Amino acid sequence: MADFLTEQRSALEKRLKELKPLYDEYLSLEKVQEALEGVGGAVRRGPGRPRGSATRRRGPGRPPGSKTRRRSTNGRRRRGRRGGTRSAQALKVVRENPGITVTELASKMNIKQKNYLYRVMNQLAADGAVKKQGRGYTAK
Repeated sequence: MADFLTEQRSALEKRLKELKPLYDEYLSLEKVQEALEGVGGAVRRGPGRPRGSATRRRGPGRPPGSKTRRRSTNGRRRRGRRGGTRSAQALKVVRENPGITVTELASKMNIKQKNYLYRVMNQLAADGAVKKQGRGYTAK
């Protein structure tokens, strides 16, 4: 029994040594294929790759034929709107009316959907611009 196991182990080790270079070559070829995917069009997908993995993915909600991508801002911030952002407007109203609630804030800002202001106010609180006291907000 021990001779059989010894033979099998040595045969297994020999076969693994034979296959190791092929496996390493396979991995390096996969890396080259991935690098070439973005150059000069689509590359045929290989065996075991999911359908469509060789082509670039579209962004969420993009139509199937769409190839354009969003333009990056290169680290620059977008210019603010003419009337200012909602958070700046809300902060101004909170400074004028300490302890104001979101419902009162929505009516002062003429916003019908007050739920939007909960997100704005939570972000202002996270930024440290306002402080929540009970149901109302005060500027810091």
